Amino acid sequence: MSTPKFRLGILVNPYAGIGGALALKGSDGKEIREKALSMGAKKQANEKMASALQAVCALNTQVEIKTAAGEMGESVCEALGLPCHVRYTPKAEQTEGADTEAAAKALLDDGVDLILFAGGDGTARNICNSVGERVAVLGVPAGCKIHSGVYTVTPSAAGQVVAMMIRGELVSEMDAEVRDIDEDAFRDGKVIARHFGEMRVPNELTYVQAVKMGGREDEALVLDDIVATVTEMMEDEPETLFVMGSGSTVGSIMEALALPNTLLGVDVVQNGELVASDVTADQLLSLTENKPTRVVLTVIGGQGHILGRGNQQLSADFIRRIGKDSLLVVATKQKLQALEGRPLRLDSGDAALDAELAGPTTVITGYKDKVLYPAR
Repeated sequence: MSTPKFRLGILVNPYAGIGGALALKGSDGKEIREKALSMGAKKQANEKMASALQAVCALNTQVEIKTAAGEMGESVCEALGLPCHVRYTPKAEQTEGADTEAAAKALLDDGVDLILFAGGDGTARNICNSVGERVAVLGVPAGCKIHSGVYTVTPSAAGQVVAMMIRGELVSEMDAEVRDIDEDAFRDGKVIARHFGEMRVPNELTYVQAVKMGGREDEALVLDDIVATVTEMMEDEPETLFVMGSGSTVGSIMEALALPNTLLGVDVVQNGELVASDVTADQLLSLTENKPTRVVLTVIGGQGHILGRGNQQLSADFIRRIGKDSLLVVATKQKLQALEGRPLRLDSGDAALDAELAGPTTVITGYKDKVLYPAR
């Protein structure tokens, strides 16, 4: 079976940053863009995206690129010789924020693993409006204002992070803030920045010094952090059913809740109470019908399985119904490193579903600490 390709979404705001060199204090709004263009401003966002994509060119056989038409992504891909599939076409030549939002939504609906976008804080707001935290994003800095935490320090740095993900390397994930300033106030000499939301952002691997590979005590402390993260989520979502999969890591969560655990089975917990123990696939479908549901999974066995080993009760019908966003994968970084680069394994019994779930997967590895790790 061939290895699934990394599904990369590329999105460019071609007008990002055009007001900067002309001291227009931003590029938001049709009037500002028209003024900048009339003053001879040059669009540079695609050049910055090209710089980021240089690292991807050598990996083009391992990636499938989805993008928007023309200067919103297609043109830079063609210039670099990167095959791409157009998923959105703007109605007018001068694109607006609504085009960015519509294009981002189209890429999300097409199942990309990451949206790489070029722009500034206004573009980040548009992306956030469309995708929120449902897919990882990474910003190539190209705007006048870069107050948001979703951007890398340079365009080429973004390319390096994306290349790591395409190669299947372990990449940290963080929740990054989207901020923007009031451009009208800025032009009056006032900096008024507002918080508009958060998005999931891949980050370079920085945890190596934080987790010592040799000691059981360190491993136990990290496991406690994972348990604390999941139990806090349970407290914050009292109406949600948490389906607890097999494995010792999941067993540690049940122990912290002082609940009996079926080590080689599947239990259901709600609001800190055991709802059902050692359920069958049919029972699980019935129990969770029309109810908010999350599934807690961990790596089973030396081959890295998260589905299909010890948790066959999690049927393809059940997983498809609750969706990928409802899967909470938990594992220590030591356990992930022990895979020596092998991906997390999906064996739901439904090849089409496995393909839908494949790609970079968020793994909870500590207290509010996550990494992106490939699954297939």
